[in-house]
Amino acid sequence: MKKIMIAGAFCLLTPVLSAETIVETSAYRWHGDTITQGVFMATAPSATEIVSTYSAQPGYYMGVDRQWKLKNDISSYPRLTTPNRLHEAIYNMGLDEMVNAVEPDTTLRTGKEWSGVWTRDVSYSILLSMAYMQPEASKISLMKKVDPLGRIIQDTGSGGAWPVSTDREIWCVAAWEVYKVTGDRKWLEYIYPIVKRSLETDRKAFYDTETGLIKGETSFIDWREQSHPRWMQCADIYNTETLSTSVVHAQAWKVLGEIATILGHKDVAKDAFAQSEKIAAAINEHLWREDKGYYAMYLYGRDNLITNPRAETLGESLAVMWDIAPVQRAEEITRSNPTTPFGTAVFYPSIADMPAYHNKSLWPWVGSWWGLANAKAGNEVGVMQSIGSVFRPAALFCTNKENFNLENGDIATELNSSNMLWCLSGNIALTHKILFGIDFEKDGLAFHPFVPEALAGTRSLEGLKYRNAKIDITVSGYGNRIKSFKVNGKEQAPFIPADKAKGNMKVDIVMADNSIPRIGVAEVPQLNAPLTPDTWLEGTVLTWNPIEYIGSYIVLKDGKEIARTKATTFDASIPGEYQVIGVSADGIEGFASEPRSTRPQILVDIPAKDNDKYSVLSLPVKIDNPGDYYISVKYANGNGPVNTENKCAIRTLLVDKDRAGMLVMPQRGRDNWEDLGWSNSVKVPLTAGDHILTIDFRPENENMNITTNHAIIHAVRLTKE
Repeated sequence: MKKIMIAGAFCLLTPVLSAETIVETSAYRWHGDTITQGVFMATAPSATEIVSTYSAQPGYYMGVDRQWKLKNDISSYPRLTTPNRLHEAIYNMGLDEMVNAVEPDTTLRTGKEWSGVWTRDVSYSILLSMAYMQPEASKISLMKKVDPLGRIIQDTGSGGAWPVSTDREIWCVAAWEVYKVTGDRKWLEYIYPIVKRSLETDRKAFYDTETGLIKGETSFIDWREQSHPRWMQCADIYNTETLSTSVVHAQAWKVLGEIATILGHKDVAKDAFAQSEKIAAAINEHLWREDKGYYAMYLYGRDNLITNPRAETLGESLAVMWDIAPVQRAEEITRSNPTTPFGTAVFYPSIADMPAYHNKSLWPWVGSWWGLANAKAGNEVGVMQSIGSVFRPAALFCTNKENFNLENGDIATELNSSNMLWCLSGNIALTHKILFGIDFEKDGLAFHPFVPEALAGTRSLEGLKYRNAKIDITVSGYGNRIKSFKVNGKEQAPFIPADKAKGNMKVDIVMADNSIPRIGVAEVPQLNAPLTPDTWLEGTVLTWNPIEYIGSYIVLKDGKEIARTKATTFDASIPGEYQVIGVSADGIEGFASEPRSTRPQILVDIPAKDNDKYSVLSLPVKIDNPGDYYISVKYANGNGPVNTENKCAIRTLLVDKDRAGMLVMPQRGRDNWEDLGWSNSVKVPLTAGDHILTIDFRPENENMNITTNHAIIHAVRLTKE
């Protein structure tokens, strides 16, 4: 029997200690209708109330409500009935906060502390559950994220947003999800040119023709130093080739192929499907780590890219969900991606000298994607730990918070918000898409329930709206195989064709009570990687600072390991680009140091040229030693701060009138025209003799600001490979 005493902001809960354990790690326990974490606990006195004794870090500005009570009318949304009252209450809290998230203009608010519509936030939320829970608000929100040129908006961000941040194509996948739910052909005709135009622009702007991967920041992880070594500037971040963003682009091209097929554009569809397959193949070729059992987070560097071997949970999840990872690899990912006592990290291991936000953290909506991926791969343990990682904070903090510190499970991170859209969307998705197996396809509604044995029982969902139907669903038993599937009392395949979805429908699913083969998860403690060495050249001797408690150092030349040492110097007299990686005694690698080049260079200083959209810079160069050269420019861009706005300067580099690539000159500080930096480099083969380098503005160089796109160019550098 539970005793509940509420006095002011405090409550005392005494759970039934003998209640059956549902999920347990070394950090918390979900037993019956209660979650316990150390001395703290949360429980659900009813399906419309949660009370908690949790006490957040003293003095932390984001206070914790000790109680949630239903405030909004949620009767028009699917009603959950389940044997576990806490589950029911957490689900209802998701619906309650979803109602809060719909603004008066019928857009979806990002979070209590985050007003407005953000492209990636709303798109991931739509994919998780808002497409069918809030279809009209989803459509209106997506329409808000299209610019006057008919392109998807990349929100403000690192160095002036696009093309440093390049995950805007998640909009395409979300817009397609809305179509799958609604079947609205007018919507399909509206989104088709936007999807096509945006993808074609991006293909010219930052697709690596050598690797086939996509350049730009890791999707949603947009706080520079939170996920990169400190030496990396925004131009370096543009040059990274990331797992999650590449997966998003592969799926977006697939979506374009599907839309083009329906609308009768066969040539576009053929090209789109081929492009999707090309990116998928590149991900599997360049990012898969056989030694780790998962994909690497990204490739990074300057002239020679190397692998950041960290696991990145969103990218791993999407690779499984969207079939980038073959079946065997999908299983291996769920078995191998590190899982801490509080759940899977945004990325792992963490950066030691950075506070918690993307670093050292779990974001519940990412945990929800991880749960969906584990269900698809058939990993029962992974599903339960994913659900637990979302339900624990939802119950203890009595809201769908933005993120959590993986060292202690608290909300004391750099920024946080209650009523977070993508987190509440993930909360809802765990129930609908895993336990009821709801899966929207372009021509109907499919069912693939995955019910872990710990959640065996009978649960129902009443009033799911789909096309012209209102559907009541009951699932009983456990397992990942369906024994019986009936619609209105008649046995059939677990699929409702879109044109048959009419009126009131009753779906009864009986699971096979089958034991799911154990895959398991990689249970690990929260872990920090070694610090990044600071390197410099003393003549041709590469030197770096010693790092405490280091096991050894890896020395790289042109992106390849050439030595392991415990010294802090290395002979770099052989021309090359050198870096150093610190390795802990137990073999954990940190970031590589800033590249230091001893290769021959041609540096051409020019009078400071204010390069706007209407000016062309042409520069003659003479090459005595033919071969491959990396070309970059020294520039100033004081049009905005490093961390926000959208005035990244972009130009096309031509060599002897032939397009060579794109030069990206991100913002370096508002009104800071004295701070000079280097753009990314473009690799170009040059023969002996005279050449003309041209820096020009082309249509694909149009940034997100449209009005302001300029930088001051001071020099051009050519580095011989």
